[in-house]
Amino acid sequence: MTPLPATYHWDLVALSVAIAILAAGAALDLAGRVRASRGWNEVLWLAGGALAMGLGIWCMHYTGMMAYGLPVTVRYHVPTVGFSLLAAVLASAVALYVASRERMGIDRVVLGSLAMGSGIAAMHYIGIAAMRLPATHQWHVGLIIASIAIAVAVSGVALWFAFYHGHTVGERWTRRKVAAAMPV
Repeated sequence: MTPLPATYHWDLVALSVAIAILAAGAALDLAGRVRASRGWNEVLWLAGGALAMGLGIWCMHYTGMMAYGLPVTVRYHVPTVGFSLLAAVLASAVALYVASRERMGIDRVVLGSLAMGSGIAAMHYIGIAAMRLPATHQWHVGLIIASIAIAVAVSGVALWFAFYHGHTVGERWTRRKVAAAMPV
């Protein structure tokens, strides 16, 4: 099997990073709004926040995929792409719910990061499954396991930051908030 040579479109890589930072910043603000709300308002903020944050994560992911240039035409199976978006939105709902609670213990961080990291990994691998190109994927189980472990670990850090830096509704982008929104 001959590997395809790949290139990177660095402008799209930079755009992907910018989308990630903006989505993380929005998530911090939304966590505070979910926490400050009660009843149906809380449900609506959680649903809207999960959609906004999930779209941000998903857009960052697909922009990154577009940045990876292959010498063959790559198309995407739209229903499968939709499932990858759903995984990102559901993972975001779990993250916002956990980060918006009154207390954050290690048990919540662990459970939340397992759910969020698994959802992000699912979005990623479902997105890869959506690719249609004249080539075959070659999977390395060790790399897949490592990527899922990294997604879970980074999700734990993100939940911790969202809990401790995302509880003030309407707060300006302070240095702490900007630092919390930066990619780990």
